[in-house]
Amino acid sequence: MEGVISVCKKGSKGKKDDLYHVIHKVPFGDTPYVKAKHAQLVDKEPEAAIVWFWKAINVGDKVDSALKDMAVVMKQLDRSEEAIEAIKSFRGLCSKHSQESLDNVLLDLYKKCGKIEEQIELLKRKLRLIYQGEAFNGRTTRTARSHGKKFQVSIKQETARLLGNLGWAYMQKENYMMAEVVFKKAQMVDADANKACNLGLCLMRQSRYSEAYCILEEVLEGKVVGCDEIKSRKRAEELLEELNGNLPEAEILGSLGLDDEFVKGIDDMLNAWNTNRPRRLPIFEEISSFRDQLAC
Repeated sequence: MEGVISVCKKGSKGKKDDLYHVIHKVPFGDTPYVKAKHAQLVDKEPEAAIVWFWKAINVGDKVDSALKDMAVVMKQLDRSEEAIEAIKSFRGLCSKHSQESLDNVLLDLYKKCGKIEEQIELLKRKLRLIYQGEAFNGRTTRTARSHGKKFQVSIKQETARLLGNLGWAYMQKENYMMAEVVFKKAQMVDADANKACNLGLCLMRQSRYSEAYCILEEVLEGKVVGCDEIKSRKRAEELLEELNGNLPEAEILGSLGLDDEFVKGIDDMLNAWNTNRPRRLPIFEEISSFRDQLAC
């Protein structure tokens, strides 16, 4: 009887330990990486967590996860520059399949630091990998996580997302012509209301208000995927309000006819994309080949 009680107590303790790790989302064990996650998630001591993450990297304990998690904690502590250098210095120790997630962390860090040129170069490189068939480790989909939930992302969706981010990066540089081309490419691949609003804003910054108006109206009329989201509709309404305040100026600028060559360049680019490489998704180099023509 005593032996049975002992087994029951042990089993009960095991279940409690399992429950503890599930609740706090920390792994089992007593390694540097486990201690780092405990400091990060249970003790809420980010500085101590960074120390343990460094130790994990130095001894080769879950280096892929340790480097990525450490960079995230550093970003939270406004040590983004240090996190960028850490990833650049130690990503060579990480496995091939972890490089994509490290790039995603780098992009967030570049945004945090306002490093726009670095964002553009990294986004273009990720698009090249998709074009060359090297993204997602050769698969057509991958599992992503957001707010604790897992979901599947296709190559097509990822291409549109990267193009949307690239367009926004060009917006930050006030290179609205390139931003427009990239946003339109993103909408061709996988249209949604958020990118439509970004394209509308891009056209507004070029004083092309009538074109912007048509795009924003499509969002409010429910003709674009995601237009039923409150955030997207509110943003479209705010942009239309801003646009309406500039309509007199739009009428004056509209008579100058400055956009003919630019629009022709876009048409040529889209035609080339539709006819070339039918089995592959677009890559940024196809856009850049029209840069001189679009600049007219």
